[in-house]
Amino acid sequence: MRNIGLLGGSFDPPHKGHLYISLEGKKILKLDEVWWLVTPQNPLKINQPASYKDRVKNCKLITKNHSIKIKEIEKKINSRYSYETIEYLNGHYKNIKFFWLMGADNLINFHKWQNAKKIFNEISIVVFRRYGYNEKALKSYTSNFYKNFRLISKKINVKNFDKLPAWTIIQNKEIKISSTEIRNQREQLRQKD
Repeated sequence: MRNIGLLGGSFDPPHKGHLYISLEGKKILKLDEVWWLVTPQNPLKINQPASYKDRVKNCKLITKNHSIKIKEIEKKINSRYSYETIEYLNGHYKNIKFFWLMGADNLINFHKWQNAKKIFNEISIVVFRRYGYNEKALKSYTSNFYKNFRLISKKINVKNFDKLPAWTIIQNKEIKISSTEIRNQREQLRQKD
């Protein structure tokens, strides 16, 4: 059985925070691989992202010297929602245990995700601390709803996730960066030109 971490998102643009939680997840959980799932369109985001092709290209550039694979599964299966992607992966890869990697900011609004409870019951969830979001994440609806399924251990590993639902918050070093900040800085520079 192989263990693979999944990091989904718009990656608009991909940045060192995405890279960091991917590599931390791989190291801490001793994952065989991490796959980035570039979404064609995030249903919770209002603004149109950069083109799908550009985002995939940028993901490949930032990960080129790392053990991260860029997967275009969501485009291939025409998935709009994470639960559809997870369902597909669990159905097509019987010899792999998947782990959903995400920042604490995503846990805050996780209950708004399409079929959020189904996701929690079908895949192990690994949350990474993120500057400015941790307290809200711990007080979130999802955190409270699944509080009895949270794994709290200093030495967390894939064996801890044998029974679902199961989730944890990794006590990682926090990085202060976001795709929104990068896009805003880029826009400010354009306006100055």
